[in-house]
Amino acid sequence: MTTLLLGGRVYSAAMPDATAIAISDGPDGVVSWLGTDDVGRRQFPGARVVDLGGGFVTPAFVDGHVHVTATGLALIGLDLRRASSRDDVLRLVGDYARRHPDGPIWGHGWDESGWQDRTAPTTADLDGLLGDRPAYLARVDVHSAAVSTALRSTVPGLTAAAGYHDQLPLTADAHHLVRAAARASLTPDQRRQARVAALDLAARSGIAAVHECAGPDIGGIDDWRELRAMQHGVEVVGYWGEAVTTAAQARELVDDVGVNGLAGDLFVDGALGSHTAALLEAYADAPGCFGNAYLDGAAVEAHLDACTEARVTAGFHVIGDAAVTAVVDALARVVDRHGAPAVARCGHRLEHLEMVSEEQAALLGSWGVIASLQPNFDALWGGPDGMYAQRLGPERASRLNPLALLASQGVPLAFGSDTPVTGMNPWETVRAATAHHTQGSALSARAAFAAATRGAWRAGGIRDGAAGTLAPGAPATYAVWDVPGGLGALEVAAPADTVARWSTDPRSRIPALPRLTPDAPLPVCRRTVHRGVTIYG
Repeated sequence: MTTLLLGGRVYSAAMPDATAIAISDGPDGVVSWLGTDDVGRRQFPGARVVDLGGGFVTPAFVDGHVHVTATGLALIGLDLRRASSRDDVLRLVGDYARRHPDGPIWGHGWDESGWQDRTAPTTADLDGLLGDRPAYLARVDVHSAAVSTALRSTVPGLTAAAGYHDQLPLTADAHHLVRAAARASLTPDQRRQARVAALDLAARSGIAAVHECAGPDIGGIDDWRELRAMQHGVEVVGYWGEAVTTAAQARELVDDVGVNGLAGDLFVDGALGSHTAALLEAYADAPGCFGNAYLDGAAVEAHLDACTEARVTAGFHVIGDAAVTAVVDALARVVDRHGAPAVARCGHRLEHLEMVSEEQAALLGSWGVIASLQPNFDALWGGPDGMYAQRLGPERASRLNPLALLASQGVPLAFGSDTPVTGMNPWETVRAATAHHTQGSALSARAAFAAATRGAWRAGGIRDGAAGTLAPGAPATYAVWDVPGGLGALEVAAPADTVARWSTDPRSRIPALPRLTPDAPLPVCRRTVHRGVTIYG
């Protein structure tokens, strides 16, 4: 029994103008044929036919860096990303508290870097508004949080922890401690509702799989085990951010936790917005502050060495140039010990990698280390007046998130959102990569689309050459889109706002993508299918 899909424009390296795709039924469905619908009807006369009504068909996306439960909590709870000032944050918190009079308050997303006064909420602000009610309000980067006294008082040893302040948002170890306490106050039903909301959003965004970056300081082991046990159409690929020192320990931890690797958000440093990313030169807006280093070079090297020997994927959250230097130097020593092929076959990955030099990029490319990147970071915080420029000054800020540099040095790229930090819409991610604030740092639409599909599958360990494509033998994992303005708008926007196909040679058989200029409406997902099974639409 096969299924024959008709009437859509298919993304395919082989047949860009195909209007039909034959797919085997069942949970392991694969693409068996691509071509025009009249040929398809002759070759598959008994097939069940689904008319796509002119929809645009692509491989489904993969989000290479997510936090499922935290995303869902923002979706079903208190999302502060739209707040325009400290007073606006307090208004939103007050409104939420009145609508939900019982229990602790968990909020996410405030970002003072875009406010006129750039003043974060204080402990006194929350206490005056909420009294003795516990409240945890994470900054948008989730590396600091405004916390009420009622919640602070439940955490033993908080005042002695690094990153503690009695009024300002907590960072570093103090933030990790209070976040764990806030997390423990959530009920199992709250966590379940949050996960369902997040994965449902992924499915209706044309995303078939996500890479959950879990760990002791993020969601904790219970959150990961509950997520892993969920039955949902969106595939969850897990990574656990906990350092090891021996190969035996690496194998045991991977098997016990049930993850693809000991990577993801294993923090070498923090985030620029919270002044916790580790820098070689001080922050421009905080003289004397160089950020935080949570793992030193010896610990980074031990983890990489153990995982390489065990053939386990290792990786780190790494943002600042001091942190990147520590990781690249440690990788060089591990390569000297084990050889570049042994490192490359593990698929080690670095999350974010915002401050990387050309020399470091060349080394990472030669070692096969994967860069798991979030182009929306530049869209939100890049440019001469953005948060990066505030924190680092315009010159250093212009070197951040060098997508083209990494690609040019052969570094494999995988794109994600880091949701709830940025939105999950994959077309926004692709568009952000093509419209980088720094001239020469953007990618072509073709390269960006590949990093959000094939590249993300490869980063998750699927290196069969077929995942993330639509070609005979590939998994039947695809999305059907409505493109505003119709199929005539299927063009690629070049960096200079000119319009070009992926190739100037029509014989290349390379398809176009929807227009991705800032003013263009993005495609809307009509249907998402994963391995032959419809998960949305």
